Amino acid sequence: MSDRPVHVHIQELSQVLVDISARLIKNLFDALCAVKYQDEHSVPRFKLVENELDMEEIDLEKQCIEFIALQQPVAKDLRTIVAIMMISDELERIGEISLGIIDSMLAITPAMLELLEFEPMVMLAGEMLKKSIDAFVLQNHDLAHEVCAHDDEVDAMHRTVFKKVTALMKTAGADVNQLINALNVSRDIERMADHASKIAEEVVYLVTGQLVTHKHSHDNLL
Repeated sequence: MSDRPVHVHIQELSQVLVDISARLIKNLFDALCAVKYQDEHSVPRFKLVENELDMEEIDLEKQCIEFIALQQPVAKDLRTIVAIMMISDELERIGEISLGIIDSMLAITPAMLELLEFEPMVMLAGEMLKKSIDAFVLQNHDLAHEVCAHDDEVDAMHRTVFKKVTALMKTAGADVNQLINALNVSRDIERMADHASKIAEEVVYLVTGQLVTHKHSHDNLL
């Protein structure tokens, strides 16, 4: 790869994107463990980290805009910078969703988390996000396509949760508030997976020039 300053700068901006995504995933997984083991005292820390990441995403976007204005990149360089901006925006949305997941999970018992199998669902969505960023770094469109394929698995998990929750709501003495929060968690995890897929689609376009649109189905349920 050329050592021209423009490419060095792009590498630096890409690394910032990688760091933000890694910390976002870790924060979500840590929050899941905190809820699983009822460590509510850690929750404010997770929200603080998310707010810090949000500020870093805003700063990254400003750096990209400044880079475009000063360096006037063209062709693949320009597409890469635009991709970084779009991926950063998707990460910001995922961060917002993760805060909603944390809040909703606090109203759910560990037993309900296990019953509805939220842990593997969160882990898969997080893995999708990691793979989508890896695909960007490696410029690997095959890996990006794998992410889009996993989205169907998360959709299926969400449908299963929906069926279980609606059945539980019909039982005597059902904790409706907890079940509503469970639906919110499931919906938000699926939304997070959708945004990971959108990142992967952006990678496919960056590498191949091919526009990819993946059908997202959560609105059919909620």
